[in-house]
Amino acid sequence: MPSLSAIIGRLNEEQNLPLYQQLQRGLRRAIEMKLLNPEDALPPERDLAEEFNVSRITVRKALDGLVSEGLLMRRQGSGTFVASRVEKSFSKLSSFTEDMTSRGKTPRSVWLRKSQGVVSPEEAMSTGFAPGTPVYRFNRLRYADDTPMALEFCTVPAFALPSLEAVQSSLYDALEKAGNRPRRALQRLRAVLLTAPQTELLHGKEGDAGLLVERRGFLQDGRTVEFSQSYYCGDTYDFVAELTTSE
Repeated sequence: MPSLSAIIGRLNEEQNLPLYQQLQRGLRRAIEMKLLNPEDALPPERDLAEEFNVSRITVRKALDGLVSEGLLMRRQGSGTFVASRVEKSFSKLSSFTEDMTSRGKTPRSVWLRKSQGVVSPEEAMSTGFAPGTPVYRFNRLRYADDTPMALEFCTVPAFALPSLEAVQSSLYDALEKAGNRPRRALQRLRAVLLTAPQTELLHGKEGDAGLLVERRGFLQDGRTVEFSQSYYCGDTYDFVAELTTSE
């Protein structure tokens, strides 16, 4: 990788903008233009200070701001890296496994709980299931490579799967094999503050900003076949929608 000064240019003390903000702006632009890629390691603060002829305090202040924005991340004992963010398109109905695989990442899950029972009042309101409907529930932590990405809670009507153990890795694969993969879905995205248990699992801090994505998936005949709630750290996932004009 070229030196950072070659990528973002030199800092200018004669500008009205403070030096740390100049460095921040240059790094931010380099990340947004993909001149710096996810997981790229930045040089140590001492080396950056020498390269840009500024104090280490200036460098640290610039990096602290980008860490707060979620553009950089620090790893204890390893240094500072460009944050690995994942873009999720709202225009395509795909599973977490398919999303990660298409981006060259290795998806995996840690199961927190699998259970079966009958639909709860909250689930009934969200899905339209009649009281007493048998359901399977799946709760797991989703990873991309070794990074925890999402905490997922999913409810599926029992008719859609042959058994609770039919889901080993990908829920959508299991539904596909049973002939009950969703053909369309409604999704709702909203900002939330993550709780202490959620941030512990997602390697964040209590009160971190998060994203809650609720999905209701439907079969071709209109029956609900999936209701999921997925919690994401706000600094690891971007949701993208392609918009067109109607003519």
